[in-house]
Amino acid sequence: MDSFYVSCKTENHVDRAKSILVAKLLVDTGSEYTWIAGAKLEKIAVRREKKDMRFVMANGEIITRNIGFAILRVGKSFTIDEVVFAEPGDLLLLGARTLEGLNLTVDSARKKLIANGPLPAA
Repeated sequence: MDSFYVSCKTENHVDRAKSILVAKLLVDTGSEYTWIAGAKLEKIAVRREKKDMRFVMANGEIITRNIGFAILRVGKSFTIDEVVFAEPGDLLLLGARTLEGLNLTVDSARKKLIANGPLPAA
């Protein structure tokens, strides 16, 4: 799949008046989590809820990062999700869990996100 980027408004889940626009997140269905610059998350007072979580990178390296909760908006879709506090040098990613929460899927031919359709019920 060819890669592409989207912009994402990120809000503090307790105080929605605190928000930032992340202009360029790489859409990465291979990443479970969404990664946003830690400094940007701190700017809107997102708290580090889960500390020193372990992640395995594509090259096999194990790293630790912190995770918080935020509201993520892409276009007209929004969800609340766990977000990784990315450090300098980390890729900024829109991960699979967030895509699922947004109910969006990848249209790789057109390099864009599209509505996933009705949600399945029990």
